[in-house]
Parts: sequence; C-alpha cells; structure tokens
Amino acid sequence: MIKQIKKRFLRAIRYIKESRNYIYVIISLFVISIILGYLNASKLGMLDEIIKGLLESTKDLSGPSLIGFIFLNNIQSAFYGFIFGVVLGIFPIFNALINGVLIGYVMEKAVTSVGILQTLKLLPHGIFELPAIFISLGLGLRMGLFIFTKNKTKELRRSFLEGLNTFFLIVLPLLIIAAIIEGLLIALLK
Repeated sequence: MIKQIKKRFLRAIRYIKESRNYIYVIISLFVISIILGYLNASKLGMLDEIIKGLLESTKDLSGPSLIGFIFLNNIQSAFYGFIFGVVLGIFPIFNALINGVLIGYVMEKAVTSVGILQTLKLLPHGIFELPAIFISLGLGLRMGLFIFTKNKTKELRRSFLEGLNTFFLIVLPLLIIAAIIEGLLIALLK
C-alpha cells in the first residue's frame, strides 16, 4: 500500500514537471492580473460587495469552522479549475485572471490602510495555497488543450487521470495545510 502511494506520488511529481509550461502560463496571468488589479483599484469598487459578502459569511466562524470554510472554498476553486479546464482551458485562465485582480485590489486597499509591512504578514498562508491553485489550474489548462494534440482521446484520458492523481496526492494536501495556516492566522488576528 505505502509502496503504491509512493509510486503514484512520484508519478504526480513527474507530471507536474511535464506540465510546468502550463503552470507558468497560469502564474504569469495571475501576476499580471494582480498588477492590473492593484493599479486599477480605484475603478474596481464593485469588488467591495464580493469582499463584504465573504467577510460576512466568515465573521462568526470559530477557528475549526473557519479552517473548514477556507478549505472547502479553496478545494472547490482548485477542483473546478482542473475539471472545467477540459473546455479549451478557458475556466483555469478565467479563474487565474479574476482571482489575481481581486488579490491586487485587496492588496492596494490593505497597503493604503495599514501599510505594506502589515500586508506582508498575510503572505504565509499563500506559501501552500498558491502553488496548489497554480498546479490545479495549470493541469486544467493542459487538459483543455488536448484538442490540439495528435491523439486527442488518448491525451484527454491521460491528462485527466494524471491530473486527478496529482490533485489528490499533491494539491489536496497543500490545500489542507494552507487552510489550517490561514484559518489560524485569521482566528489569531480577530
């Protein structure tokens, strides 16, 4: 059993390496959209309602409940980004762009109100969360581009199965760690 899990884990690592260019595309889009969100924050006031809704839905949650909420939100985003990537990779690209703009917007508001040093204290939870999301969206993008391969059916099947294996053995554990760190940080800062 342990030997089989180790074998599947190593296969997942190899698949991530094979898929690195797709992951790099997602990271690039994310970073560009963060910059755009930051620079255009004054024009993105409509995002305040989204942020208020999110804060409202988490304000009365205890530490464990907050961790669960964060984990479910992140896993949903990562899994949908992977699965719905099958449609030409549109959903992973859209996910990276929207989340990047939102983070850029929030960063600008945070830097303006509390300063850059206080804002940097929020980075630790991203150490695990962001790579998990980038991997998942990158694998979704790769799966969606099966249409441009020679053997479409074989590539779709392979990218789905390898992506699913990677999701459960790499992405899921990273999201669990990220949710615990983020939930504890938020609970401590309340």
